[in-house]
Amino acid sequence: MINITDKSVEEKIPPILRLGFRPFFLLGSIYAIIAVTIWVWAFQTGQPKYLDVPALWWHVHEMLFGFSMAIVAGFVLSAVQNWTGVKGTSDKRLGFIILLWLLPRVLFWTQAPLWLISSIEALFMLAIAYEVGFRVIKTKGVRNFFFIPLFLVAIAVNFASYATIKGLPPFTSAAVWESMLWWFTLLISVMGARVIPFFTARRFQFEKAQPMMWLEALCNIPLAMLFILSFFPLTSAEISPYLMVIVGSAQLVRMTRWKGHKTLSEPLVWSLHAGYLCIPLSLLIRGFASNGFISHTAIHLFAIGALGGVILAMIARVTMGHTGREIYKGPVMWPAFSAIILAAVIRSVGVIIFPEYMIDMINIAAVLWAFAFGLFVWHFAPMLCKKRVDGHPG
Repeated sequence: MINITDKSVEEKIPPILRLGFRPFFLLGSIYAIIAVTIWVWAFQTGQPKYLDVPALWWHVHEMLFGFSMAIVAGFVLSAVQNWTGVKGTSDKRLGFIILLWLLPRVLFWTQAPLWLISSIEALFMLAIAYEVGFRVIKTKGVRNFFFIPLFLVAIAVNFASYATIKGLPPFTSAAVWESMLWWFTLLISVMGARVIPFFTARRFQFEKAQPMMWLEALCNIPLAMLFILSFFPLTSAEISPYLMVIVGSAQLVRMTRWKGHKTLSEPLVWSLHAGYLCIPLSLLIRGFASNGFISHTAIHLFAIGALGGVILAMIARVTMGHTGREIYKGPVMWPAFSAIILAAVIRSVGVIIFPEYMIDMINIAAVLWAFAFGLFVWHFAPMLCKKRVDGHPG
């Protein structure tokens, strides 16, 4: 049983601050629209006047450490309550963590020094690691202990990303971004294997496929190796394509055991499978890529389809469940789920096949992305800002 505060105390907390998923899912989704819109404009018009870092650097950084990390924060700050039975972060403490996330988003458009912005971001991720860590350690939840080093690694990588602007480390910004993409790939691989087959089997009433240790190792160990190789470009150029083919093939095999073909009648489930499918497909395309353009462009199949798609499906599901609603009786979201997958295909496969129409396809993909997250905000913002319908805390 979760050790929560009594109802009288809970009622004094604004609903938006009662659990981490509420503010971070809402702000992260709004920022997803803002950040992509700004980037598409900057990509076609040039460096924004008031942006004090290179526009391309800002785009990648904000999609990873701005949008995606906000959603991860909201998820783990909420899920750790279920994992450990210890009440999740809320009220002023949660508000302070939100401020740590929000400040860098604003400070990039000022003359604030990079050391200050990077330090605030480090404090944000350190706070998440602490909030998860002390609960996991207190309850000896060994299974979820990996989140602590995972966030510490992200802090180090983030500092490295700022240093590349000044040309300080012996590697480029591209190497740093590559490593964080593998960071998120590994995170989705581990968490996806936990929840996607479980949700699928539970919804469609069949026995969940039990994990096979050798297959789990093939799906995750090469991703950790790819993360490390990102900082050694010469070695990575020789080895990484083979690792991508191996892990991409293993991921496909693992997915077949989840029986995604049975989910077409339920958008909240097929959307998870569709988004996750972008991981092995992008890995295989990049592994077999004949040139750097194809490999770079295929990254967007993961960044939009897997990262954006899985995020969109998960935040819709989590919001329904954690606000006391019946998960499968929510707003109509299949147009949003379809839009995000279509955006991924257009921005990656479409540009690879028809590079001469790249600008048009980027614009179309951006509109689809904004539509998808805009639909989430439209339907779910009221749920996130109001107390649970069942009267329970959270």
